[in-house]
Amino acid sequence: MIQYELAGDISESIRDIIRKLPMTHVDQSRLVCVRSKGSGSKRIIARCHALPRIMQLALNQKPHYVIEVISERFDKLNKEQQHKILIHELMHIPHAFGGGFRAHMPHVTQKKVDRMYKQFLEAE
Repeated sequence: MIQYELAGDISESIRDIIRKLPMTHVDQSRLVCVRSKGSGSKRIIARCHALPRIMQLALNQKPHYVIEVISERFDKLNKEQQHKILIHELMHIPHAFGGGFRAHMPHVTQKKVDRMYKQFLEAE
């Protein structure tokens, strides 16, 4: 069974990334970070979830996003790899912050993640 818990340390890293990179479109009050344990996925380290539009309408809620890190894989990585993965997941959130996703190609690529990570380091 998969277990979920709120991940304050991941939220802190996300806040730092958003502060240092041009990601002002991300509404941190509607972004939740979760750590999961027991996932059966073989290759996934982290993923981004959105509240679907039908649920937004039914629950009378604005769009919300969840960044989930898979503890068994994410926690073993060094800080550089963790930051790159979080940048990657944040890049999936569109500038409209409307509940949709940006696709890997052409928006979320390793080259773009590496470039943003370099900007992140230079902003420190």
